[in-house]
Amino acid sequence: MTSLKIVGVPEHFNLPWHLCLENGEFEKENIDLQWTDVPEGTGKMCQMLRDGSTDIAVILTEGIIKDIVNGNPSKIIQIYVESPLIWGIHVAAQSKYKTLDDLENTKVAISRLGSGSQLMAYVNAKNQHWEAEKLQFEIVNTIEGAVTALTYGTADYFMWERFMTQPLVDQGIFRRIADCPTPWPCFVIAVREDVLATQPEAIASLLKIINAKTRDFKTIPNITDRLATTYHQKIDDIKEWLSLTEWSQEKMDSAMVDRIQKQLLELHIIDKTIPVTTFV
Repeated sequence: MTSLKIVGVPEHFNLPWHLCLENGEFEKENIDLQWTDVPEGTGKMCQMLRDGSTDIAVILTEGIIKDIVNGNPSKIIQIYVESPLIWGIHVAAQSKYKTLDDLENTKVAISRLGSGSQLMAYVNAKNQHWEAEKLQFEIVNTIEGAVTALTYGTADYFMWERFMTQPLVDQGIFRRIADCPTPWPCFVIAVREDVLATQPEAIASLLKIINAKTRDFKTIPNITDRLATTYHQKIDDIKEWLSLTEWSQEKMDSAMVDRIQKQLLELHIIDKTIPVTTFV
């Protein structure tokens, strides 16, 4: 039995992994896959890949590309979700801020430095023609930390996947001002280079299993009910999310890597580009 450690965010995108685990599909292929939820998100998962506390991460594309440029010894083995991630831009329900323009030169809550929530703040700043160097950050670690920060005014707005934050909007805790979709496929699967070198057959089997599940995920009986119950969502919101979400079973090609690096360079998220072979 090959033991592999994998991390991902506790969000609906990753239910296919949990279904495979529940059904013993990895075990049947002699893989002991140990899943850990990481609510802190991409920055924390990059750290875990670097320090060896995980072998695999289902991770935001922009975050892992940035970290590989900065020396993370991992490879992107596949695109996991082809569609963009739709980031909601949220303020406290009682906030004085009403529009995106109101948020210029205010403080954004982020889960941690290098996180998707920080990187997308730069994307949004560029979209709004703000001066990115004037962005101010408050590290809040988790969604719960963001609730505290926005409620007590230590930060002014928070960017997070819009459907996962919908319950907070429904409860009158957050108010969503706008959406900001990623200009690239949102999630990839990254593996530490030493694991790829020593366990290539196990990684290939793992991909075969998860790709079979994501290929047919939307046709699983009662999947909307399962998603709504597990992630505390309304059925109509889950149906909308499913209609917008497309999983992938394809590798990331060199043209896409180059395009994303170029965009990150223009956003000053990375300060150099490196050869495609470093990534995939």
